[in-house]
Amino acid sequence: MDALIPVILSGGSGTRLWPLSREKFPKQLLSLINKDSLLQATVCRLDGFEDIKVKPPIIVCNEEYRFVIAEQLRVMQRKSTILLEPVGRNTAPALTLAALAAMHKGDDPILLMMPSDHVIIDTDSFKTSVLKGMAQATNGNIVTFGITPDTPETGYGYIQFGELTGSDEATYHIARFVEKPNRSTAQTYLDAGTYLWNSGLFMMRASVWLSAIGKCRKDILIACKTAWDHGSVDGDFLRVNKDAFEQCPADSIDYAVMERLISSNNELPAGIVIPLSAGWSDVGAWDSLWEVLPKDDAGNVSKGDVILNACENILAISESRLVACIGIENMVVIETPDAILVVHKDKTQDVKLIVDKLRQQGRSEGHLHRKVFRPWGWYDGVDSGERFQVKRIVVKPGAALSLQMHHHRAEHWVVVRGTARVTRNEEIYLVTENESTYIPLGTNHRLENPGCVPLEIIEIQSGSYLGEDDIVRFEDIYGRQKN
Repeated sequence: MDALIPVILSGGSGTRLWPLSREKFPKQLLSLINKDSLLQATVCRLDGFEDIKVKPPIIVCNEEYRFVIAEQLRVMQRKSTILLEPVGRNTAPALTLAALAAMHKGDDPILLMMPSDHVIIDTDSFKTSVLKGMAQATNGNIVTFGITPDTPETGYGYIQFGELTGSDEATYHIARFVEKPNRSTAQTYLDAGTYLWNSGLFMMRASVWLSAIGKCRKDILIACKTAWDHGSVDGDFLRVNKDAFEQCPADSIDYAVMERLISSNNELPAGIVIPLSAGWSDVGAWDSLWEVLPKDDAGNVSKGDVILNACENILAISESRLVACIGIENMVVIETPDAILVVHKDKTQDVKLIVDKLRQQGRSEGHLHRKVFRPWGWYDGVDSGERFQVKRIVVKPGAALSLQMHHHRAEHWVVVRGTARVTRNEEIYLVTENESTYIPLGTNHRLENPGCVPLEIIEIQSGSYLGEDDIVRFEDIYGRQKN
């Protein structure tokens, strides 16, 4: 049987799950269901296949998430191809780049495109559907998986299935795609029994996709191929040409190709839909997360330091402090170190409006967590005031910050755990636990962890300007010019 390559798209920002999900660290990188992030769970979704050779995935993401994704895969001891999009152009160009990457050594595998932020509870049922999809994709068809609806959902598009393919009792020709309906229309779809939720899961041979996108949207194929042909390898990442990819039109897989497969165009492959009942959710908002998490007898879900009294149907999550709720129903309470959200479950789609307001006001809470991840580790902005800022910095074993200089601030470093190797102009020296050092303004400096345990320091910054853009880089082992 043909090899299967998962293609995992990881570019969304998940604004309706603010304040846990933010632009610089979106929902697919969060551990919302269990200890694994949604991305990690997606990577593991095809584990244990006996009848299919599953190759390492191709993960398509943007620059912002590359190091975090690489680290999450490293922790799992998983190999992958990480393909970087210089700008977002929706799902059709992303899949086109992945198909080009999958075929660059002359192979023509089956691709299974999966968003990185979905939840699938019943993986066995999912694998059964994937096997059906493999048979269809091997025959040159383009397959999507429609979720069997159980409610008149207005937040999803729908797929109406038509005649059986004849090869399997649970594979159908696609009759039509429909946009997100109103409540009454959604109820008619549910009653009809011939409509499925559009999952955003697709399966096809790589060459079949390239041929289809070339016939339906030649401009997308040309732009993607030019970007791929003029791309480069950047460490663990595949980087396509930015200038060429910026010229690529933005379009979804549905609009660019899938909706065109319905017509009797013999030049295009058949469009097939396979019903899927596997506990699927796109976790698009807090109410959908509440739906998929285990609940107590009163319908409550709590994570972290949470105390509930006389509450019903509550989702309460605490990251850093005690959250206490008394006598409330159908509410969502989300606590993070720098923001608290309280919203009725019926209004969770409106959380994005709060994010929009934060962006309009130029507030960092709209896109950035207090804890910020870097390729060398992470830092947490503990405190700040006029002319000072305090950070907790953790550097991974063997990692190093860039050799850099600041025009507007000096820094004091106190080692809490581990051993630091410090470069200060021409000096190189070690600073151990309970020791400190001082980096004057305008001094070239670097912080490294030469040890085998995480290095933890407290950094006190002082000066007239403390922004992250006050960094002049001279050397960086991660190839960064910016943060």
